Parts: sequence; structure tokens; C-alpha cells
Amino acid sequence: MAKRPSLLEQFRSFYFQNSPADLESAIEYFAVFGGMSWSVDMSKSLEELIQSKVLKNYTYIHSDITKITKSDKTAHAILSAIAVGDGRVHSALKRARVSRMDGEASIKELCAKNLLIAEFSLESPIDSDEKIDERLNFNTPFMRFWFAFVSPYFKSIKEGDFKEAKESFANRKIELYEQTFKKLSIEIIKNSFKDDPILEIGSYWDRESEIEILAKTKSGKIIAGTSRYSNQKTKKTALTKLHEQCDIAELSPDTLVIVSKSGFSNELKALKSENLKLITLKNFKSLVEDLGPKDFIECEGKRY
Repeated sequence: MAKRPSLLEQFRSFYFQNSPADLESAIEYFAVFGGMSWSVDMSKSLEELIQSKVLKNYTYIHSDITKITKSDKTAHAILSAIAVGDGRVHSALKRARVSRMDGEASIKELCAKNLLIAEFSLESPIDSDEKIDERLNFNTPFMRFWFAFVSPYFKSIKEGDFKEAKESFANRKIELYEQTFKKLSIEIIKNSFKDDPILEIGSYWDRESEIEILAKTKSGKIIAGTSRYSNQKTKKTALTKLHEQCDIAELSPDTLVIVSKSGFSNELKALKSENLKLITLKNFKSLVEDLGPKDFIECEGKRY
């Protein structure tokens, strides 16, 4: 199966196709419809679009997806567990109530079909005997949305009752936006170190700590970062927490980066320096510069 476009390529295509009014809307609507190349009327609310384009077309979209998954119950349980969890293999299999043997076989097939991609911690854990599971992520935002907010409520949706699905989305939509914002934050950080290009970027995790964004530059410098998708300004506590996680992991980054949707407190802005970069939503505009027809990705299946 052909390699899927990267998240950045999908975002640029979505932005070109739908001309969002602002970056916040672009990220939130992309978190739901990203990767499908459907035309999205962004003058309508997300909730209205989810009902008209997804929930009312459940039978048809479900049929399209099951052509890939073969209606395999194990696969669907794992996909929903990943969509609502942290993506680690162990926790996904536990949530899905699937054995390691059956789960790993299913995951291998889902990765081969380009529904999932495996991600590995960028650094080895302090304890060399500690086995760290890979993390699983969806190749398209829409598939995460589907298996988090639609597939688990299929019984009521098929009967035309959308209440459960709508309530679930209302209660947990920020988690969906945060995932997309984090992934796009990685792209912004790549753009921010052009003088010393980033060669590797991802995350670090072990049993005791987690560094949301970790990167290595061409000169060997280490960058550690975090992203915050909130309506509140990011405070100094975010920096303190990032320092703490680096200390637990016994990593000494040369530069720290904080990406925030809503900007930063004055206390945190006063600490900005060569070793502390602060990035806001307006910087994301660089991800969608020079858009043109070449950036549009054609829809592979039906349009809804």
C-alpha cells in the first residue's frame, strides 16, 4: 500500500481546500476532518458538520472503513483503545481486553494498511533492563476522531440517536485538538532551527517520565519541548514541569521550547532567551505559506 501523506501535507491540503478564517479554526476542524480531502463549510459549527457529514452518513462511512479493517472486532477494539488512550501498546491492549499475541498481530496488520504508525521513544530509558513499548498513532486525524467518538457508539448512531456521540465529543474534544496541536507543534519546531537543522524529532517516555517533544540537531544539541492547547496563557509552571521531566529522565537539553495556543504569562515571557524559545499560534502561519493547487491531495474514496 502506498505511503500516506504526512500530517503537514494533509494540513496544507486541508487549509488550501477549505480556506479557514483563522489558525485556531483550521486546527480544530482539521482534527476532525483531516486526511479525508472532503470539502468542509467552515462557516458552520463543527457540531453541525459532524452530524450532517459523519453521523448521518454513518452506514456508508462505516462500510468504507470496514473494507480496510475487514470488520475485525479485535482491530476495532484496538483502534478505539488507541484513539482514547495514550497510544502505548500495553495500555491499548489492556483497554481493548486483547491478548498480547492477538494484539500484536492485529497492530502489525493495521500498520501495514496505513491506518496506524508506530512511534518509538527517541532515547533509551535510564534503566537498560526496562522495556519500553512503542506508541501507536493514527495516520489521519479523521480516523482518530472516528474511533474515539463514532465507532464506540455505533448501536445508537445506527438507530439515528446521536446523543451519546455528541456528548462524548462535547466532553472530550479538547483531547482531540491537543493531539493535532502537538503534532503540528513538532513541525513548527523543525522550522525554528534552520541554522542548526533538526535531524531527529519525536518524544521520550519511560515508566517514570515523559518529555512531549524531544529533538536532536545536526550539531548534536538536544531540544526538549512541550505544547499547551488552552484558552489560558501558559504560565511558568509549564517550564518547571518540563525541567522536572528532563531531570527524571537524566537528560540535559541545550534548548527548551514551549508552544502555546494562547500565549504566555508575563513571568514566563521575561525568561525568554537563546535557551528558551516561546512559540505562539501565530507562528503556525508559516506552515501554510505559499499554498497552491500542488498542495491539494485528491480524495481517495467517496466525498461526504
